[in-house]
Amino acid sequence: MKNKKILIFLLIYLISFTKVLSIEPDVFVQSTVNRASKLLSENISKKEKILKLKKIAKETVDIKGIGLYTLGSARKNLNEDQKKTYNDLFENYFLKSFSSRLAEYTNPEIDVFDKKILNENYTIVNSLLVAKGDRPEVKIDWRIYTKDPDNPLIRDLIIEGLSLARTQKEEFSSILNSNNGDLNSLFEVLKEFSQD
Repeated sequence: MKNKKILIFLLIYLISFTKVLSIEPDVFVQSTVNRASKLLSENISKKEKILKLKKIAKETVDIKGIGLYTLGSARKNLNEDQKKTYNDLFENYFLKSFSSRLAEYTNPEIDVFDKKILNENYTIVNSLLVAKGDRPEVKIDWRIYTKDPDNPLIRDLIIEGLSLARTQKEEFSSILNSNNGDLNSLFEVLKEFSQD
């Protein structure tokens, strides 16, 4: 009986401890942007910044999830080898695209101000890129995948109402449509873009 009580106590403790460890989506976004902003203000080469930005992206972005979404219905036609090839190509494409664009900024200041829980899997976090000099204020919403509350991941950025994931999906769809749905044509585009 005593062992049973100890076991129940331990279970309750572990459950409550796990909840303490879970990261709120707005805190996750603010800490991620602070980390990136600090890196971008460092006095290091653009190449070093890109390498470090890629590391941050790998830890905070659901690259595989975004990749499958942007492939649209064509993902249903992938065999296992093609799926692996696509995931690898998309990751390289995404990391290069993301890091090279972001590396152009110097010390961007993003303020998180609100969040809206859509369901247990998704939360939208609202933020503003603060206006500086000739750069206007920009509204950025973050679609955060929260299925695992201990490991939230970025699934999309909506900049001034424009979803980057949806835009990417339309671009890939256009490539596939103009090549009779041939997945290899998309693979070639991704490969070509990712080459240095």
